[in-house]
Amino acid sequence: MSHDSPCPCGSDLFYSACCAPLHHGAIATSPAALMRSRYSAFVLGLGEYLVATWHPDFLGELDALTLSKQETQWDHLDILGSGEQGDQGWVEFRAWYREAGQLGCLHERSRFVREAGRWHYTEGDIIPLRAGRNDPCPCGSGKKYKKCCG
Repeated sequence: MSHDSPCPCGSDLFYSACCAPLHHGAIATSPAALMRSRYSAFVLGLGEYLVATWHPDFLGELDALTLSKQETQWDHLDILGSGEQGDQGWVEFRAWYREAGQLGCLHERSRFVREAGRWHYTEGDIIPLRAGRNDPCPCGSGKKYKKCCG
């Protein structure tokens, strides 16, 4: 990815001024900054970064090679809220992706912990999307759910 390209995380910054410094060793200043950089790492297939920012107690069997595979076509990221209290933090987000031409969404409330000055992702709770057929589509298109992603 070119450093003067828009950042995959959806900020209004260029990659070089947003997630690239974190991908090259800078320390995320908040759980939300780490979440954005992790989303960009998934988009770019940066498995080593994902492993380095995942708390080892929660990584399980995942490894950098597996995490580097870009099998999902990520569309965009919406940060819905975030916060921190001491060395604990959270981020609620929606990560939009495309599969078989359909838009899908991973809605999660992620938990983070700060150790030795660095934030790490621990785990998250998946929040099911609930939209009635006539409700506005949660993707933000402005269309009814049944005419869009439903």
